[in-house]
Amino acid sequence: MRELATEPSPSTSGVLDPPKTEAGTGNAATPRKRDRKRWGLTVVGSVVALVFLAPYLIMLSGAFKSRQEILKVPPEYLPGDWKFDNFVNMWGTPETPLPDNLLSTVVISLGGTLLALLAALPAAYYTARHSFRLKLPFMLLVLITQMLQPTVLASGLFREFVSLEINDTWLAMILVNAAFNLSFAVWIMHSFFATVPKEIEEAAWLDGCSRGQSMRRIMLPLVWPGIVTAIIFTFIACWNEFAASLILLPTDTNQPLTVALTRFIGQYESAWQYVFAISIIGILPVVALFAMIEKHLVSGLTAGGVK
Repeated sequence: MRELATEPSPSTSGVLDPPKTEAGTGNAATPRKRDRKRWGLTVVGSVVALVFLAPYLIMLSGAFKSRQEILKVPPEYLPGDWKFDNFVNMWGTPETPLPDNLLSTVVISLGGTLLALLAALPAAYYTARHSFRLKLPFMLLVLITQMLQPTVLASGLFREFVSLEINDTWLAMILVNAAFNLSFAVWIMHSFFATVPKEIEEAAWLDGCSRGQSMRRIMLPLVWPGIVTAIIFTFIACWNEFAASLILLPTDTNQPLTVALTRFIGQYESAWQYVFAISIIGILPVVALFAMIEKHLVSGLTAGGVK
């Protein structure tokens, strides 16, 4: 009886014993599948990256070619004779004053970004922290302004700036860029302010902080990723703006690089080597800005994805 009691039953042994597998088949197959999957994703990612980087590589190669070599048929992807002096000669061409154009681009982009941020920050904070009757219509009205492009309103803006005597000035373009990027900045920072619990701010008030101090010391560090996200997208939009600048800035020295670039493209002849070189100069500040604040930008775009 004791031996029968200690002997496991067939049903019990089937549950306790692990399923039998062929030796080495399961453990060896899994790493091989993972390696194949990893290599497959690497190949697909490399192809996709090459597709997106190809125009920039062609632009970089063309910046070191002569005009005749760029127009050569069939084309050659690498320069036969490297023209490093293209980046020097383009500044002294009679077609456009590039140093003034670069300065205009920097001033207009920084001014428009700063003005949009100064207006959007208190608006986003107030709409996220207070409830009022016309809150939803106000937010929808702010969003509607994003649907209107400067090209549609260019004639009206031109007449308005002429009446205000600020036409053909940096101030006019700063106001335009700030106005047309304000809605994006308000909406993205509104969502970040709304995620911060009100109890944190109320605790700061109980400790003796004023509303301005709690805003500066408590709220701004907590929503800093959202602020950085709004800054980078607003700056890029201001940097790449073309249509309004073409209409509102007729003077060559006041125009940004996006408009000055078109002066190298003529009806019968185009200086493509300078077009490529100026394009490289135009994208470098944006790439550098991305590299400096990439960590904050990623955290701002992914905030709220994990609860």
